[in-house]
Amino acid sequence: MTTYDEPAGLTDLATTAERVHRSVEAVIEGKPEVVRLSLTVLLAEGHLLIEDVPGVGKTMLAKALARSIDCSVRRIQFTPDLLPSDITGVSVFDQQQRDFEFKPGAIFAQIVIGDEINRASPKTQSALLESMEERQVTMDGQTYELPSPFMVIATQNPVEMEGTYPLPEAQRDRFMARVSIGYPSPAAELQMLDVHGAASPLEDLRPVAHAHEIVKLIDTVRTVHVSEPVRRYAVDLVGATRDHPELRLGASPRATLHLLRAAKASAALAGREYALPDDVQALAVAVLAHRLLPTAQAQLNRRTAEQIVLEILRRTAVPDPSAQQWRQPPGQQPPGVRGL
Repeated sequence: MTTYDEPAGLTDLATTAERVHRSVEAVIEGKPEVVRLSLTVLLAEGHLLIEDVPGVGKTMLAKALARSIDCSVRRIQFTPDLLPSDITGVSVFDQQQRDFEFKPGAIFAQIVIGDEINRASPKTQSALLESMEERQVTMDGQTYELPSPFMVIATQNPVEMEGTYPLPEAQRDRFMARVSIGYPSPAAELQMLDVHGAASPLEDLRPVAHAHEIVKLIDTVRTVHVSEPVRRYAVDLVGATRDHPELRLGASPRATLHLLRAAKASAALAGREYALPDDVQALAVAVLAHRLLPTAQAQLNRRTAEQIVLEILRRTAVPDPSAQQWRQPPGQQPPGVRGL
């Protein structure tokens, strides 16, 4: 375990991540890849959108991850009558001080769970934009910093569309990755009946990592090296979405940045100090698909954004591993690596 004075290494990262992974899997059975992606997004300083049908454990996953880390947690139930001030906060006039006092809203937490985010109006949804991108809230000309680490985990139901508002593209683009939990296997569902039948395992979940540890692990992820060919590969993948004939909206430069940050976190979780094209490939669908808008003809042909990303992965040339040294040269800090 890391101390407050020592920087965290890859061994510390792997140990802490494994503790959190086991803790979350005690609640979400049979979905290790979903839990790993959630951890990847957390360590990459991103936000996670969980999109799936009712009853598969979207909110349970968000709560389990939040409770496994000793961080401040706030849950926001998005409804049509939710106001932006309910999220960001409001200035209240203090009669004694004869001045306005800012009352922080629910966004002022380290882990913010937004349940059924698409049930709130676009005006209310837009209250999250500044917080998710700049990790701050501006109110009445004053800027308030949000705590670190900071992560928004939002859920939405793509099936029941009555009384919902589609997420604006600007907000979808701020989510680093989208994940669908899916139905469990028969074996996992049987185990779920045993585990969840008597009581909720969330009640017994205790933190297995501290916020200070997570901040140090995030700093460790920032130092992971990304070679020039891997960066070019990510740019090629994202660029291909902008020219694809079946897409009317491709991925943004923010998507490229998120893809590389997630690849660095994935490499660190694998115990590597450098990212590989495999890290980019494994995360491309989760990071890119929710940002893309297929054309009307593609929708008529039942082509999904996920299928198009997989096609782009097959068509885009992968850097030759035999021709490139992926590791960072000793004593050399690549330019801009901490900005990735």
